[in-house]
Amino acid sequence: MKLIYEKSVSGCPGVSLPSSDVPSAIQLPQALLRAEPAKLPELSELDVVRHFTNLSRLNVGVDTVFYPLGSCTMKYNSKAIEDAARLFLSPHPMTAMLPGGEAFNQGSLALLHHMSQALAEITGMDEVTCQPLAGAHGEVTGIMLIAAWHKSRGKQKKYIIVPDSSHGTNPASAAMAGYEIITVPTAPYGDMDLDAFKVALSDQVAAVMMTCPNTLGLFNPHIKEICDLAHAADALVYYDGANLNAILGKVRPGDLGFDVVHVNLHKTFGTPHGGGGPGSGPVGVKKPLVPFLPLPRVIRKEDGAYSLMTDAPESIGRMAAFYGNFGVIAKAYAYTLMLGREGLIEASEMAVLNANYMMSRLKDLYDLPYDQICMHECTFSASRQTEHGIHAIDIAKFLIDKGFHPPTVYFPLIVKEAIMIEPTETESKATLDVFIDAMREAARLAKDDPEALKKAPVTTPVSRLDETKAAREQKVCLD
Repeated sequence: MKLIYEKSVSGCPGVSLPSSDVPSAIQLPQALLRAEPAKLPELSELDVVRHFTNLSRLNVGVDTVFYPLGSCTMKYNSKAIEDAARLFLSPHPMTAMLPGGEAFNQGSLALLHHMSQALAEITGMDEVTCQPLAGAHGEVTGIMLIAAWHKSRGKQKKYIIVPDSSHGTNPASAAMAGYEIITVPTAPYGDMDLDAFKVALSDQVAAVMMTCPNTLGLFNPHIKEICDLAHAADALVYYDGANLNAILGKVRPGDLGFDVVHVNLHKTFGTPHGGGGPGSGPVGVKKPLVPFLPLPRVIRKEDGAYSLMTDAPESIGRMAAFYGNFGVIAKAYAYTLMLGREGLIEASEMAVLNANYMMSRLKDLYDLPYDQICMHECTFSASRQTEHGIHAIDIAKFLIDKGFHPPTVYFPLIVKEAIMIEPTETESKATLDVFIDAMREAARLAKDDPEALKKAPVTTPVSRLDETKAAREQKVCLD
């Protein structure tokens, strides 16, 4: 598709309006005025509309295609929750912080309070802050809370333990908070090696960061023992809530022994984060860590009114402007109310069912490094296809031609040629079957016509790029 500048026709007007006969109320200094007209493309209104409409058709999202991006939970974003969020467009978030402003924001403050209580119940925590703006931001917040708790007891801890299958943000967040990282390998059974964990544990460990189920889509059968061992060593346990979608209503992290948890509202509660945002990563804590939560905190007073608590001497301070990403919180709250307890449980059950159906239909053609019942996602390997010179990236590119967003490839790092698929609970069996057929076709072509996969995608405006250069040398040619 040509750039809009390439379509420009000299002298072709986009609009034709008479010049204003009213003097401008604003007189800008001459030095700030253009000496000549801006060099904008010259096109009719119709050509402009068609250009940008056709560009929009090139966008890929959950509304247009199946989006099985493993570890990201790209479920369908119900339009009902979008409508609910629009009800809260009017109040400016700063008004609640002005004298008397809380009276004009009771609805917004009530929503934040109710959502934090709902998340506390769902996760088994005592208090929740909705301030963090993303999952990784929640991680940093949680680790800072852990550090503050240790410091309040006169303890100086040095290490954070993470499994080698963890999200990369886990060690990054811990390092940002000043800790050194101890990485524990994955055992042949697909979870953090329990024996290696026991060796790594010491009184210098501040916390253990776990994703449960993990990035392989497997629930750790030793998780309660891991939490007990950490507590015995005076360490806390952090729950990365990226995969909470798999266990909603089935088990609460707090009941397993976790002390801190972040929840990805933009994943688990129906607001996909395509395009890099928006996100929201509320953090829940057990009672001993409540004094350290960020400020302001929304509280309910004895008279039933909602207020902002701004005085807590041990608080780690503000983690975000206002109260967090309010629009995402509002959508997540609407999603929670719309489904209710039984609906959230059913959503979790369907996510697990879909993933296991996908796994059972494809494991005859793709290697399955950890062949066991999975949770909400399954991780294959394209190692078998490499015998024919085909890699995971080739399969991902081929799926674009078949009308699908590719699944996650090359993550988790512990799986060679990883293909990580998360179908989510919102997809029908019919959609899954079409995707499965495409994956099976890719496996057949890998053997019979590998060059066809290496050329993919052929239906897009741009085919294969040098992805390293595309990231490091971003250039748009206007010649």
